[in-house]
Amino acid sequence: MEKRRILTGDRPTGKLHLGHYVGSIQNRVRLQHEYECFFIIADLHTMTTQPEKHYIEAIAGNTRELVLDYIACGIDPDVSPIYLQSAVHEVYEMNLLFEMLVTVPRLQRIPSLKDMARSAELTEMPFGLLGYPILQAADILMPRAHLVPVGKDNESHVELTREIARRFNYLYGEVFPVPDVMVGEVGSLMGTDGSAKMSKSLNNAIYLSDSPKTVEKKVMSMYTDPNRVRADIPGRVEGNPVFVYHDAFNPDREEIADLKERYRKGAVGDVEVKQKLVGALNAFLDPIRERRERAAEISGYVDEVIYEGTLKARQEAGETLQLMKKAMGLSGVWNKISRKAEKARKSRSS
Repeated sequence: MEKRRILTGDRPTGKLHLGHYVGSIQNRVRLQHEYECFFIIADLHTMTTQPEKHYIEAIAGNTRELVLDYIACGIDPDVSPIYLQSAVHEVYEMNLLFEMLVTVPRLQRIPSLKDMARSAELTEMPFGLLGYPILQAADILMPRAHLVPVGKDNESHVELTREIARRFNYLYGEVFPVPDVMVGEVGSLMGTDGSAKMSKSLNNAIYLSDSPKTVEKKVMSMYTDPNRVRADIPGRVEGNPVFVYHDAFNPDREEIADLKERYRKGAVGDVEVKQKLVGALNAFLDPIRERRERAAEISGYVDEVIYEGTLKARQEAGETLQLMKKAMGLSGVWNKISRKAEKARKSRSS
């Protein structure tokens, strides 16, 4: 029995942070041997909000950082291809064909697109950003994926992919599985400022590659309970970023329970709670840092990983596009024309 397939990935806009890990990466690492996985470096998606040349020039460096983070977290490129989206040209064709199956009002109902435009400080919605979920559907359906581990903010995009797969199969015949979505247990991790989800652009992130000292500095300056001005005042645990991070990354459940109980009673200070979190986070990040450093020391290794993974993705994409065109009847149109043209050419030359 063939393994079911997974497609997931990230835009190469910089290094990954703890929010990426809980949102999707930990599921990818856990499932990479159970499923046949394809990990996409979605560089075309960066252009939906950052089309300027200096952003494009940064893609190569960001891509290498992204792949180092993948490997550091435990993704094995010998098992699962990591590939560059823009180098798989069949996805461009798939995107165009899928655009015929989706209406503009349907795209306008996807809430995350407005959030993305607002974050990028765009006053008007570019066509490429509006069509972002369709290109994402082409990414997911390219390897005919069955499961998509994503952060909660991308859940609505996968739902559109499911609609596209069903509509294509209805119109032309069964080609695609209808993929399921998997959201991380934490879903969306709030940033260190406590006011929004963790984000590179908001400068409220702890990165997987941060040094122990950097982690300590960021944690000790974290937002907690604004109403708690002294350690002897009972504090709020629910929604408190420090305790959210403890729940997500501290394996010592007894320690967490004790800290929460004392915090609610006003019997422990923020400093102790944060120091315990620093220890837990650095213990979690230490093996990730070590794997990252080892991979970075091998000359040309990251580029080789991307190159080999992209070749595998191209082969898969070619097969999928052929299946699509055959089901739609598009390949038959060209084949008939080319045969008649060759026949006419030979007839004139004889």
